[in-house]
Amino acid sequence: MYVDTHCHLIDEKLADSKSVIQEFERYGITKAITMGCCADTSEKGALLSNEYKSVYFGSGVHPSDAYKFNNQEADRVVALLSHPKCVAVGEIGLDYYWEGYDKAVQKHAFITQLEIANEHKLPVSIHMRDATADTLEILKEHKPIYGGVLHCFAGSVETAKILINMGFYISFAGTLTFKNANKVLEVAKFLPDEFCLTETDSPFLAPHPYRGTVNTPKHVPVILEKLAQIKGRDMEVMARVVMQNALTLFPKLK
Repeated sequence: MYVDTHCHLIDEKLADSKSVIQEFERYGITKAITMGCCADTSEKGALLSNEYKSVYFGSGVHPSDAYKFNNQEADRVVALLSHPKCVAVGEIGLDYYWEGYDKAVQKHAFITQLEIANEHKLPVSIHMRDATADTLEILKEHKPIYGGVLHCFAGSVETAKILINMGFYISFAGTLTFKNANKVLEVAKFLPDEFCLTETDSPFLAPHPYRGTVNTPKHVPVILEKLAQIKGRDMEVMARVVMQNALTLFPKLK
């Protein structure tokens, strides 16, 4: 049994969600968390979770959509948090990669959603891209009481040490299998098993040898196999470790 702790089943590239879900279930993925990027995708994730046993969801506003984050958007995100299959507030965080970003707007959305997560006793799924210093500062000042994960981690071993000392999990995506993934490989080698999670970030970042194709949760075993190889573990042992870590971080992931 495998878990995909972060994917985007609502993305238009995965429009035929029924086929995608049926296929990844055949590959042994029994739990997949589709993360929200705004209120609309969060609501659609909730609907999908109602229809499929294997699908859970996160509710949140992605930093690239932080410009949408007003009182009405926040109310729609919050309204979903009591849903029995809403396992996290996410995907939230900071992204300074794309041109035209507004730091103040992103920080406001991030901090507010961290506070919302604490109020509703939920963990968070965090996006951090080219924004390490600000992300760490905010997490120290507004610590998620119920834990969290840095999804699709691309930082350094030094940053990973800081994060696990704060109690955060680190999640590896298809980038772990890329030929130029030296920094991520070093983190995977260093990271204690009890902080490891895996994800696909579907439909993005398909792992080698499927790079360049549309990614789906069916590729979780490819990422797990690479993580197990790096850490010198049997793949099925690693899969059980990751599943237990996911169940610990996301208590509603039953």
